[in-house]
Amino acid sequence: MLRGFLAGVVSGTALSGVLLAGASVLSGMPGDTPPEATPVEVPAGSEFDQSRDDDAASLPQLQDTPTPDAVPQVTAPEPDDLSSMDGADTTSSGQPETGQPEAGLSAPETPEGDTGVTVGTEEPVLPNPQAQAPEAPVGEDDLSISTEPAQPVQPEPEEESAAFPEPQDGSDGADAPEGESEAAPEAEIGTDPETSASDVSTPEPQNDPGVDAPQEAVDSATPSAEAGEDSAEAATEETETGTIGDMADGVTTNRLPTAIDPAPEAEAGDETAEDATEETEAETLPPVERFAVEFENPEDKPLMSIILIDDGTSPIGPAALADFPYPLSFAVDSSYANAADTAAKYRAAGMEVLAMVNLPQNAAASDVETSMSVLLEAVPEAVAVFEGTGTGLQSSREAAEQLAPILKDSGHGLVMFPNGLNTAQKLIAREGVPSATVFRDFDSNGQNAAAVRRFLDQAAFRAGQEEGGVIMVGRLRPDTISALLLWGLQDRAASVALAPISAVLTAE
Repeated sequence: MLRGFLAGVVSGTALSGVLLAGASVLSGMPGDTPPEATPVEVPAGSEFDQSRDDDAASLPQLQDTPTPDAVPQVTAPEPDDLSSMDGADTTSSGQPETGQPEAGLSAPETPEGDTGVTVGTEEPVLPNPQAQAPEAPVGEDDLSISTEPAQPVQPEPEEESAAFPEPQDGSDGADAPEGESEAAPEAEIGTDPETSASDVSTPEPQNDPGVDAPQEAVDSATPSAEAGEDSAEAATEETETGTIGDMADGVTTNRLPTAIDPAPEAEAGDETAEDATEETEAETLPPVERFAVEFENPEDKPLMSIILIDDGTSPIGPAALADFPYPLSFAVDSSYANAADTAAKYRAAGMEVLAMVNLPQNAAASDVETSMSVLLEAVPEAVAVFEGTGTGLQSSREAAEQLAPILKDSGHGLVMFPNGLNTAQKLIAREGVPSATVFRDFDSNGQNAAAVRRFLDQAAFRAGQEEGGVIMVGRLRPDTISALLLWGLQDRAASVALAPISAVLTAE
């Protein structure tokens, strides 16, 4: 059914087309002549298509130009003369007459009548009749001055003393005379004048003029062998006078009594052994730890280290930076003639030192080993090697690779400038050498103090994002030192821990 429908549609369309084509052929073509114009009937009274009246054209008239007014006539001023003053009185006036000067001035007369105002005169201040003029001190007729020193009061001897054992029966002390046996403990208890001056109460000299005679010293008495019964009394008198050198045999004077004397030689030997042990342990440490400055970070703040390059041309010396408020590290040029002396001065001031090294251009591995051995000796007590601002350490790949075993054997750290992906620094750090790269050189182009402080603020912000801290590099210039001092007082500096370079290199 569908097939028949479609066939009928197609056949009907074709038939219609054939019929239309035949009709168009049989009909004639339209002519080429234009249609003829037919007159149009105009209603009566219409003015359509009527002839118009010809009017004369009126040309525009010319405008009258304004005539200028007449120029005003200016009359010249007449010259001024003195004709108007004719007949005036021009004679000068006479000289004025003045009175004669008065001979003198007299005081005004006092009115005799009562004016109601009482005038008083000032009375002079008279001295107090009771006050007496100071008199010179009258010298004393008779002064009694004692020229002999006052004798110290001797302490009473103790009956029992733990410092000295009691003599036993049958000892040598039993054969000694009673005077010597009794005087010996007293002499040993007494001390020398120098050690007992603070303990013994010395009476002050009397300045009273009423004293007629000076204090008399007690005369010493020498014990006699014949007066055996009075030997104890003689020994007591001799002790008061201070002459105890010949009282008893074996008595040591001029020292405090002690039970057992210490052994200074043994103690000195122990201290020497301890010092030797500490020195031996310190010598075994690598330079990055042996010559490091003590640093503590109890608050665990981000680390930031500042290195200043000293090439020997700066007027600022190590003595001027000894009292700097926070630690600084100094890179001393190894090629400088006085590099060793400069490094020693920085070390004496309590600062860390780095050896600034520039290897030859395109240096081979053998050249690196020879140069490094000489340059490291030029800066003793250096904690690390600092890449110089000249040819540096990364002029060739062979030179950078040779640095790793050299620094690993010497125990020094390494600080390098950033270069591309820092491949050389990463290779050296992989060998176990403490190394780091510089974050920014803040005064390489002679920046002023404001620019330096701005760079330091950026570094302090970056330190909080880095694990091991940041390293800033500058020059030993007056402007740089001034900027560092001012920046240390700002709040941004308090957010980081300003540390020596060894703390950043060894940070985990």
